[in-house]
This record gives sequence, C-alpha cells and structure tokens, in this order.
Amino acid sequence: MTAAQADLARARREIPKGLALEAPRVEDGAAIWRIARDSGTLDLNSSYSYLLWCRDFAATSVVARDAQGEPVGFVTGYIRPKRPRTLVIWQVAVDQAWRGRGLAAALLDGLTARVAEQSDIHGIETTITPDNTASNKLFTSFAERHGAAVEREVLFDGCLFPDGGHEPEVLYRIGPLTPHT
Repeated sequence: MTAAQADLARARREIPKGLALEAPRVEDGAAIWRIARDSGTLDLNSSYSYLLWCRDFAATSVVARDAQGEPVGFVTGYIRPKRPRTLVIWQVAVDQAWRGRGLAAALLDGLTARVAEQSDIHGIETTITPDNTASNKLFTSFAERHGAAVEREVLFDGCLFPDGGHEPEVLYRIGPLTPHT
C-alpha cells in the first residue's frame, strides 16, 4: 500500500454497525433500482440499466448490505475514459431506514479507497443539481476529509434536457486525492 492509499484509508468514514460494503452483483440490480426510485431526488434510470451497472461497473461501484445480505445503499461509479485517473460517481442513494447514520459518506469513502487500491485515481467527479443539499454536503465533506480541493462549474445547463424542467447539473471536481511529490 502506498502512502497515498494509506492516507485515504485513514480518512474513511466508519461503516455503520451491522453493515458490510461489497461490490454489487447482478442480483442487486432490482434493489438498487428501488432504492434509487425511493430516494426522491435521483433521476431514475431503467431497471435494465441498474442490472447492467451491477454487471459491467461492479469494480467501481459499491453496495451496503444489512445482516440479511440485502442492499440498503449504493454508489455507482466508473473510471472516466478520457481521464483514466478520475472516478466518476454516477449515483449515491441510501434506503430511508438507514439515512442519517453516515452511510452515504462511508460508501463513498469505502469505494474510493477500494478503487485507489486497484488503480491510480487522482480525483473524483460528480454532478449535483443546485437544489440537492444532501449531495452538496456529502461531496463537500468528502473533500474536507481527504484534504482535497473542490472545483464547481455547470456541466449541463437545464435547457439541454429534453424533458424540460431539469435543474442544471453542476460538475464537482474533487482532488487531488493523492499527495504529489
């Protein structure tokens, strides 16, 4: 483990008692879709897309499982093709019963640490709508825990969305996550 990976591991949020963080399995797709649907804030993708996500992007995604092995939260992500040192966080959601316990932060920290062990990520990117206070706090506190800067800019203006009424998607670039010598 490099010094940077050790720093990431030390900065991790604690996983709430009774939960385990694991890579998602295809069988988790339906539960992840339901958690996203019930979040009240996420753009819901098709159930098919969550199945594909669990198959094709399991290495860059994570689920939290309760004692019965059921998913109660997730983070989906991928390595950005044109910036292979960047982990893009697609969605973060936690089941209503587990909210307010730091699970989203633990999922994000756990995933970032796991991906850092497997590849040389430099930072993360995500998009957040201006009205999503919880996600803004989640990613701002992630940057603070990891001593990383946050850059924000509008990535997709609301008028680009064909369904209308969509808030702009603000790109958050967080990094560097590793010390540079």
